[in-house]
Amino acid sequence: MRRFNYIDLVLWLFRIGIIGVVIWGMVGKFILGVGNNYSVTDWLDFFVSGLSQGSLYALIALGYTMVYGVLFMINFAHGEFFMAGAMSSSVLVALPLANAGLTERFPFLSLLAIFVSAILVSVLVAIITERIAYRPLRNAPRLVPLITAIGASFFWQYYFRGLYGSSLIPFPQFEMFVGKVEFWGLDFQKADIVVIVTSLVAMFSLQQFVQRTKTGRAIRAVAENKDAATLMGIDVDRTITITFVVGAAMAGVAGVLYAIVFRQLNFIMGFIPGIKAFTAAVLGGIGSIPGAALGGLFLGVIEAIGPPLFLEGLGIAGPHQLKDVIAFTMLVLVLIFRPQGIIGERLAEKKA
Repeated sequence: MRRFNYIDLVLWLFRIGIIGVVIWGMVGKFILGVGNNYSVTDWLDFFVSGLSQGSLYALIALGYTMVYGVLFMINFAHGEFFMAGAMSSSVLVALPLANAGLTERFPFLSLLAIFVSAILVSVLVAIITERIAYRPLRNAPRLVPLITAIGASFFWQYYFRGLYGSSLIPFPQFEMFVGKVEFWGLDFQKADIVVIVTSLVAMFSLQQFVQRTKTGRAIRAVAENKDAATLMGIDVDRTITITFVVGAAMAGVAGVLYAIVFRQLNFIMGFIPGIKAFTAAVLGGIGSIPGAALGGLFLGVIEAIGPPLFLEGLGIAGPHQLKDVIAFTMLVLVLIFRPQGIIGERLAEKKA
């Protein structure tokens, strides 16, 4: 009886309960025929839509996991870097170009200008935040930077509310992203394909940057041991700033992709995607770049497929409105079965 642990018993009962609910939902869906009858094409649409949403989560999650890997802190203001780039690029570049008719005449150059402006604004906001809010607290207890990050998040939200207003900001529609494209006999939304391909290219480029460049090696060295990196001649402050810059650049790219898909922006648009991206980083293994990418894609697909697959079979009304429940339930399950995340990291326990 001394070996008996009531906490382990509760965790095992919770695991069994969640798995039982998922299995019962699938039985109700495919055997009992509860809910709508979806075709194979519908399920593929759900999957591609999930990959598109997951790609956005993955790009934002890269910033979370890079900052955690170097500073061991969660930058809850990262969602605002995403928001700042999207709103500023729309107001300052995209809408003026659209009003001048240049987005129709030169769509690729217009997109390039929009991406560059979004990245620059996101990077600027990240540098200001790191220099003013985080650097003076680098040696403070971990709770202090965490609270500061939450405060920085609210500051940037209401700063951009005062700058651009509280109403929705439209993003111009690019005709080349309208409609569907046929692939292997199936039709997919062009915008979803663009988001997936662009995100994969950005994530692959980041992985190559971290693994193969001198700056990337410096980032990995600082993440491993700051004192040893200093002794080897690495400028730790500069390397940390570069980490924020790279993560913010990925958030800026994600902001433009989000605008292309949803075309409605506001000052609180970064909060929910930011929380979901943090969830994705934890799912994949906080501190791991491939883990953040995989966690984002996994979360997006589960959000898209989970409601029709699990919740409809349970007879729940409006299952697609409960996709957040699916997302965070998956997070709880992963943390219970594999606390270090899907990929995890060998040093995860040391960094925790």
